[in-house]
Amino acid sequence: MAQNKVQFGYRRHPDQDRPGTSPAEHAVVVVGAGPVGLSLAIDLAQRGQKVVLLDDADRIGEGSRAICFSKRALEFWDRLGVGERMVDKGVVWNVGKIFHGDSLLYQFNLLPEQGHKRPAFINLQQFYAEAYLVDRVVQLPDIDLRWRNKVSALERRNDYVALTVETPEGPYRLHARYVIACDGARSSLRQMVGAEFSGQVFEDQFLIADVKMTAAFPTERWFWFDPPFHAGRSALLHKQPDDVWRIDLQLNPDADPAVEKRPENVAPRIARMLGHEQFDFEWISLYKFQCRRMDRFVHGRVIFAGDSAHQVSPFGARGANSGLEDAENIAWKLDRVLRGASPESLLETYHIERSAAADENIRESTRSTDFMAPATEQEARLRRAVLSLAKETEFGKRMVNGGRLSLPSVYDTPLSTPDADDWRGGPRPGTSMPDAPVADPSGNPMFLTDAFKGTRFALLTFGNGRALEAPEGVGTIRVGGADGLVDVEGLAGERYDADGGATYLLRPDGYVAARFRQPSRAAIDAALARACGLN
Repeated sequence: MAQNKVQFGYRRHPDQDRPGTSPAEHAVVVVGAGPVGLSLAIDLAQRGQKVVLLDDADRIGEGSRAICFSKRALEFWDRLGVGERMVDKGVVWNVGKIFHGDSLLYQFNLLPEQGHKRPAFINLQQFYAEAYLVDRVVQLPDIDLRWRNKVSALERRNDYVALTVETPEGPYRLHARYVIACDGARSSLRQMVGAEFSGQVFEDQFLIADVKMTAAFPTERWFWFDPPFHAGRSALLHKQPDDVWRIDLQLNPDADPAVEKRPENVAPRIARMLGHEQFDFEWISLYKFQCRRMDRFVHGRVIFAGDSAHQVSPFGARGANSGLEDAENIAWKLDRVLRGASPESLLETYHIERSAAADENIRESTRSTDFMAPATEQEARLRRAVLSLAKETEFGKRMVNGGRLSLPSVYDTPLSTPDADDWRGGPRPGTSMPDAPVADPSGNPMFLTDAFKGTRFALLTFGNGRALEAPEGVGTIRVGGADGLVDVEGLAGERYDADGGATYLLRPDGYVAARFRQPSRAAIDAALARACGLN
């Protein structure tokens, strides 16, 4: 099978030459150079923080792994300077189709409206995403990326964390004000702080095969219940770059993983699905559903993000995308704490917001699992009834669950200021900012997400009246007026319910902290203080 590998060399660092009684001290150490750890390090560095990034391997590219990256993830990566590269290489898709047997039950469009910079999803092998993120890391002098540096011990102190790091040349010690654990589902740091997962592991097994072939299938997500080529089970098909296709096949719970993974046993299954044998294997793997999370994501000065904090089934693309939301959530908060602009208690809101998001993802993933792999006769009977209804009724189609696709999280959070005005629509506090096409004052086309840089809080204002003076350190995005952005299609005003004027206070991660019809400076100051954890 073909392998896509990017390998990096180990380099000795001056920290290793310091005496054990006087270890180097760093503000932030991120453990794990996957998509979450790399993105977090970049975000912090772009805010001016110095980051040490440790990874126990020396390469990326062991199979494609995560492939579906959401619109929200792409907007985050745009702010990190890698979004364009991801989209240019990725396979763009918005449409999904659900089949029962060989019949189409229904199809859906995840982004039917126009006027967004990014699509609902791209498919891109994880090794490409990681390689592009590493390239960006290399451009940022404030990130010190150390390969083949494995954390072997961790001691939590009152004002720092002591780490022991193993290398090919022996161990050394580091002190960090904060450690962010992005070291994956088998997180060793999770064990070091004495925390475990709680949740459910499902017995049904799924075979993943990435095959290289030339095919005329459209760039859509196709999901089958009880297909003729895989009777009694489910299947999934996705297109990836380089003429590679991701195929997921449900197996029996008692299937032998070692036997099922053999290429000579996988090939007949794929041939039945495709109707031909003209393909080559890129990657083969087996997995079981897991829907679990840590009880707490913040353990003093050790903070967990991504798969180290929570796991969900891959159906719905909630794993990597939720991990990237973890990264953008913690980055701006940790930056403020390190600068002394917010108290350490602000970090607790990371746990509040992201653990609630993990619970939502787990609920959706569990529902998907129960529908796709019913464990009881009652669940199987319900699925048969729903699939039968879906052929004839709209409400039946809505009940079919082939993996609810990832959407931006919605936060019920103490950082949000409740609405005091009447709104017919628009993003409420705790939701992410919607995109819309605009033009700069010179008429050059752009998007609202381009105008929002994500480096600080921002006031997004609509209308032709006098611009409200923003508090110190808060940016401004003005739509309308002589010097403002032009709402070229009227979609910005429509999506923000801006008839008669509106002002939104946006957090550095693009979430709405507060909104006002006719704000006063005092109201803005109070909402900003609340969003910064200052009251």
